[in-house]
Amino acid sequence: MVFGQVVIGPPGSGKTTYCNGMSQFLQLIGRKVAIINLDPANDSLPYECAINIEDLIKLSDVMTEHSLGPNGGLVYCMDYLEKNIDWLEAKLVPLLKDHYLLFDFPGQVELFFLHANAKNVITKLIKSLNLRLTAMHLVDAHLCSDPGKYVSALLLSLSTMLHMELPHINVLSKIDLIENYGKLAFNLDFYTDVLDLSYLQHHLDQDPRSAKYRKLTKELCEVIDNYSIVNFTTLDIQDKESVGNLVKLIDKSNGYIFAGIEASAVEFSKIAIGPTDWDYYRVAAVQEKYMKDDEDFDRNN
Repeated sequence: MVFGQVVIGPPGSGKTTYCNGMSQFLQLIGRKVAIINLDPANDSLPYECAINIEDLIKLSDVMTEHSLGPNGGLVYCMDYLEKNIDWLEAKLVPLLKDHYLLFDFPGQVELFFLHANAKNVITKLIKSLNLRLTAMHLVDAHLCSDPGKYVSALLLSLSTMLHMELPHINVLSKIDLIENYGKLAFNLDFYTDVLDLSYLQHHLDQDPRSAKYRKLTKELCEVIDNYSIVNFTTLDIQDKESVGNLVKLIDKSNGYIFAGIEASAVEFSKIAIGPTDWDYYRVAAVQEKYMKDDEDFDRNN
């Protein structure tokens, strides 16, 4: 069983920086990490990737050969990757024994709430290689400073969650820079917990650009409220504590914290519904406890 993350989000949300920082943090806590770059438009990587889609197909070649723009080229590349999934599976097999996987995807949002190619690639990998993946959807925190953009980010997050059908965590990235864009209309908790969106209506009405779409915005906010599944966690990728808290959430969502535990359903439940501030070493302690109990049981019987 192999664990990992599917890193997605709009352009500029910090996906590549996230993969670089996350891999460094995971290595610090003792995990072997392999980054898989599946963004054919990313030609300046700050990290060393174990697999690079450019070894299979290059966006520049696709745009030249088929007279496509960057968006159409990326759709073509994902379609080509899906049809050549055997190439990716063969590259991944040597990493499955002891690596934690980070998949760095393109920033074209249509790939993750409209087109099926990227979803099909992930689904095939999960089924064929027995992967346990969490979708990490990054959104730039500065969108909170503009009510209209924040509602758009909520809609994008909701659409992506419903389309991808994976354990999913929405992240407000670059949270350390949020104050550079002015004072927020509400406390940060309002934006992370996605509280009553009707309170945003007054602020939207103050903007002449969005006032004419008042009814549409109200209906969209009701859709988000009715689903009631979108929330955010915050991230400063340069802050170890911030990254560590996020890793704990990820490990809960994809089941990493249960790996290697041969315990009762009761113990699993305690961990699953417990607070996120679990100890990294608790897994080993629980496993040791149950091994000791098994030994005592064998001796007595």
